[in-house]
Amino acid sequence: MRKNPTRAVRVGSVIFGGGHPIVVQSMCATKTQDVAATVAQIEQLRRAGAGIVRIAVDSPADARALAQIRQQTDANLSVDLQENYRLVSEVAPHVEKVRYNPGHLYHHQTSIPWQDKVKFIVDVAAEHGCAVRIGVNCGSIDPAKREKFPTDDKISPMLESAVEHCELLDRLGFSQYCVSLKESDPQMVIEANRRFAALRPDVPLHLGVTEAGMPPEGIRKTRAALIPLLAEGIGDTIRVSLTLPNERKHEEVLAGLEIVADIAAGRVTVEPWSRDGLNIVSCPSCSRVENAAFVELAEKVRALTAYAAEYPITIAVMGCRVNGPGETDDADLGLWCGPKYVNLKKGPVSLGSFAYDEILPRLKTELDTLIAERFATR
Repeated sequence: MRKNPTRAVRVGSVIFGGGHPIVVQSMCATKTQDVAATVAQIEQLRRAGAGIVRIAVDSPADARALAQIRQQTDANLSVDLQENYRLVSEVAPHVEKVRYNPGHLYHHQTSIPWQDKVKFIVDVAAEHGCAVRIGVNCGSIDPAKREKFPTDDKISPMLESAVEHCELLDRLGFSQYCVSLKESDPQMVIEANRRFAALRPDVPLHLGVTEAGMPPEGIRKTRAALIPLLAEGIGDTIRVSLTLPNERKHEEVLAGLEIVADIAAGRVTVEPWSRDGLNIVSCPSCSRVENAAFVELAEKVRALTAYAAEYPITIAVMGCRVNGPGETDDADLGLWCGPKYVNLKKGPVSLGSFAYDEILPRLKTELDTLIAERFATR
């Protein structure tokens, strides 16, 4: 396999970049504070072939649970930080890798420059021998970056953010980092990563399609993005992000391993994917999901909207407050799922909150109205 000349990054017992084999990752969907369930899922994912398993930590209680989890598994663990970057001090002793999102740094302690926050993360990571992922997501770009570019240019703010953070880590003398640039549109994933690889061919890339959705469509989207990139030598570690119930979470790993095997065998032809028809975007189930009914709701949305398959409309189904508010804005219709209610949106405009047993009829009404408005001549 031809590979970009990226540097090597060690995450516990695995190394990616620097010509090493591609590492497949996944993420726990269990509640982090449910230690037994989380350990069981870590082992489920590791047995399936995951080289790295990610866990969300959003509170000191999550961090305390992580310490217990670490004692019960030897898997290579990565922690996912969101707004509270300072939690890195509590989690770094127990994991091999830390992921932060540049677009979330401005939420917490707004008076502190983002550069100081990143230095804090990096200093702690270096002290404990952790690798770092700079994880840039299309739906959570720092507003200061987004405002610099036209509203229809999603890739440039992602690139500028990633490159800016790389330059800071370089100045800090920290080299054990990788970057991810994720979007829900496979073609945008390809373009963003190609452009980044041209600018920084030395930096290992974590590839994935964010909110790829349910299988088989989510697998098809991911293959459409990752196989062309990997065939060009771009990409060092991957994740297939699928909306799945907990007992099927290992299917992410199996889909990723199949992609790696196909690349190794030279099978680089992929089924094309386009937005010419109905596109259901749904986030991968994770510990931040606020109601387990989210996964079932996504399946019901797919079944309910099958009659609209020919229309180029995007419906987003998001499972928590992290992905929900921002990453439904770009969808024609968005469902942001809370503990008891589902927030329905039309683009960035809120249409109200509805109980889980009320949302589907209202969604169908809005979808029918949208079809009538846009495609009356069909």
